[in-house]
Amino acid sequence: MPALASSTIVILDFGSQYTQLIARRIREFNVFSVVLPCTVPLERVLALQPAGIVLSGGPSSVYDDAAPKADPKLLELGLPMLGICYGLQFMTHHLGGKVVSANAREYGHAEVHVEETTKLFHGLPQTLEVWMSHGDHAEKLAPGFKVTARTANAIAAIADESRKMWAVQFHPEVAHTKQGMEMLRNFAVDICGAKQDWTPEHFIATTVAKIREQVGPTGHAICGLSGGVDSSVAAVLVAKAIGDRLTCIFVNNGVLRKDEFAKVQQTMRDELHLNVVAVDASERFLSKLAGVTDPEKKRKVIGNEFIAVFDDEAAKLLAAEAAGESVAWLVQGTLYPDVIESSSVHGPSHVIKSHHNVGGLPEDMKLKLIEPLRDLFKDEVRRIGRDLEMPEEILERQPFPGPGLAVRILGEVTPERVAILQEADAICTAEIKRAGLYRKVWQSFAVLLPVKSVGVMGDQRTYAYTCAIRAVESEDGMTADWAALPYEVLRAISSRIVSEVRGINRVVYDITSKPPGTIEWE
Repeated sequence: MPALASSTIVILDFGSQYTQLIARRIREFNVFSVVLPCTVPLERVLALQPAGIVLSGGPSSVYDDAAPKADPKLLELGLPMLGICYGLQFMTHHLGGKVVSANAREYGHAEVHVEETTKLFHGLPQTLEVWMSHGDHAEKLAPGFKVTARTANAIAAIADESRKMWAVQFHPEVAHTKQGMEMLRNFAVDICGAKQDWTPEHFIATTVAKIREQVGPTGHAICGLSGGVDSSVAAVLVAKAIGDRLTCIFVNNGVLRKDEFAKVQQTMRDELHLNVVAVDASERFLSKLAGVTDPEKKRKVIGNEFIAVFDDEAAKLLAAEAAGESVAWLVQGTLYPDVIESSSVHGPSHVIKSHHNVGGLPEDMKLKLIEPLRDLFKDEVRRIGRDLEMPEEILERQPFPGPGLAVRILGEVTPERVAILQEADAICTAEIKRAGLYRKVWQSFAVLLPVKSVGVMGDQRTYAYTCAIRAVESEDGMTADWAALPYEVLRAISSRIVSEVRGINRVVYDITSKPPGTIEWE
């Protein structure tokens, strides 16, 4: 990550699923931000020389014994501070006010009336449309604080400007809060005075320097290459740092998309000039997946087998290297949505599912990890890739899960089912591209369901699988809406799949958003 300067905004995570969105929004002003767990020692916060601190939201009640706790002394630092939702309640509770369970809880859209235009609300209208998500509220304010905004049911914002403290009960980081970006900008840029100098160029320079330091002058690394945006950008960054001491390993795990094993090799070598070793381990993976139906077990099986393959290939590379040199590092294109949905790395955020990059790695892994994109969102990664002058064809590829088609085949993964889904998915992608929609949707793909139904083709009765089509719109993968694909596109996809893919006789369209669903089916 970039070298941290005095213009850094530190965000302390109290468990909200949207904590990293705060960081992402602040970065849109070219201000660097970093997320730390709320339990981090105060010395570590101060070591970052922050220009300001944000206290995130969270699902707990601040007065519960098990509530996430930060060092109350951080409230005495004199740094500009913004509390969001739980952050407001943390300030209130620890500075002498009172937080109680609300009689009228507020979830979703709400209208806020600004009673006093503080620096946080500078330039904003008196009435704000915001997004609420709280069951507690401040009943009594801490000494020195005043109410600056209200809803019909509760206090919506407070401030003690003499102590450089502001807090809101709603979530300015989500798109549903109409002037949320203006509030965050007022805090980060105007109140904190943070410099707007965090750019892709800065990220590249500092990340390359960090990788060189990590790997050292003679160390070698291998990269688990998938051909997608994330691993490709990660590989180019590391290659920029250590040159031909990076070997990219592209593994055919048996659950890739149609013709992908050959296409990715050509792109990585010809377009990105990377050193690529291709390993066809399809039989090895499929044998491990035989009989496995649980989604989490699939992910862990694939994650473990990936590392086993990498260990094998690293041993071969090591044998070919001069004495004293070693392959000690594994490069992965892990992004923050992978991390936050897998484990509570930054704080007590709730686990949704494991990701093979972060939740499926074996404890006895021999290689040390380099994850240069770990705290970035997909749109940020694409901006980095453009500054690295990577081809748009690579940067605009839709996200593809690390476990591949294994998590798009519900039930057991078999060679027959993989072949069926590869054909259906290729048709789905082709028709989405033909309609000019590929870059307009976040992801679009086919899912093979373990459901068979009766159909009629010609004069014959069929009994075959059902295929679900999934297409979603999103900014970062954290939330997503199902895409309203034109009927003619859906008709073309359905007609071609049923006509051309032997083994499928029914196609359905998934109209579930995230939340409550996830983008992938497993």
